[in-house]
Amino acid sequence: MTPAPLFIVEDDTDHLAALCDLLDAAGHAPQGFSSATAALAALDTATPALILTDLRMPGMDGMAFLRAVKALPERDLPVIMLTGHGDVVHAVEAIRAGAEDFLEKPYDAAHLVMVIARALAARATRAEVARLQGALAGDGPEILGESRPIRALRDRIAALAPLDIDVVITGETGTGKELVARALHDGSPRARGPYVAVNCAALPDSMVETLMFGHAEGAFPGAGPARPGKLEAAQGGTLILDEVEALAPPAQAKLLRALQERSVERLGEVTARALDLRVIAISKTDLRAAAQAGSFRPDLFYRLAGAEIATPPLRETGEDIALIFSHYAQLAARRYGRPDPEPGWAFRRELLRRGWPGNMRELKAAAEAFALGLLDLRADDTPALPDTTLADRVAAFEAREIAAALDRFRGNTLRVADHLGLPRRTLNDKMRRYGLGG
Repeated sequence: MTPAPLFIVEDDTDHLAALCDLLDAAGHAPQGFSSATAALAALDTATPALILTDLRMPGMDGMAFLRAVKALPERDLPVIMLTGHGDVVHAVEAIRAGAEDFLEKPYDAAHLVMVIARALAARATRAEVARLQGALAGDGPEILGESRPIRALRDRIAALAPLDIDVVITGETGTGKELVARALHDGSPRARGPYVAVNCAALPDSMVETLMFGHAEGAFPGAGPARPGKLEAAQGGTLILDEVEALAPPAQAKLLRALQERSVERLGEVTARALDLRVIAISKTDLRAAAQAGSFRPDLFYRLAGAEIATPPLRETGEDIALIFSHYAQLAARRYGRPDPEPGWAFRRELLRRGWPGNMRELKAAAEAFALGLLDLRADDTPALPDTTLADRVAAFEAREIAAALDRFRGNTLRVADHLGLPRRTLNDKMRRYGLGG
């Protein structure tokens, strides 16, 4: 992972050097400035992930620097303020002016690293939610998320889309198989051609052949005028066979022949019509295993599977779950004229713990219900303390109250400490004890 670039602003050169060494050892890429003026000038050509600045400095002080940073257009630059003892009033003013957090000197090095990590994570979340908000605004589909499985899926799509080969897509219900199929079509040389989707499970048994392959005029009683089938309708484009495993054996045999010869004979005709199409087969079952077990024609599977794509289940995408949930919740809130919902920390942890058997469809439905105030996943998940003794029950209550305050104030520990009437250091100690460090 590329180290996060950080600006460190401190007029004490020894302290500045120590901070840079600390953050370099923590895996970041710090750049030190001995004055706020120099750091502000550097922002003309650089965009750090975060700024750590002292409050009291000669010339432009930390407050003036903070206001100048926040005035920069279209920048999301988290600022953490370092303050001396007795500067709490100024720290509160800094928070109100847009600072992400503040630490009072002397501070604990490990806590500083944790606060920076939390601020960077919050910035990444804001950026990802903003990206997701615009993801569906374009003309094509968007495979949402930034987890390793989703990035691998997008890479696989990008590699296969330009290749004129048939593809089999498998995955659990609700994992976006149709989106993958559309992305393959849109990224292919056939993108200007037709996109014809057929749900094989919904085809009436008596009509499969005529609907798929077409028929000649009067081919059977009540046939009417000649009609092309779905294969011909996809000429020059892409044919999507959703739930292909539902095709009956006779239809599988005729489909195999059509794909082998890249031609089709309409029912009641003896003339073969050439086909120029790409076929993408979608299955919620393991089609390869079905072919090996004999429940699906192996020769048809290998004809369809020029390449294979497996869509990952939602439970394997980690933090994408909370990000995508927020995305869909905000879309629903705006659609229904509701304020943007704010899933809290405990709520997000509960989202990550759920199995989501319905995958993206279930997540989207839950997000919309949440936006309307019809879903509450809140759980007493703040750490699992054995609720047996009075001390245990007090600790569990304390952990829940701190977690609730962190949710309310979006992780701002200054406001949490003030709200709970705790010294900042005491709050930090309790957060570490209860595993609420962000």
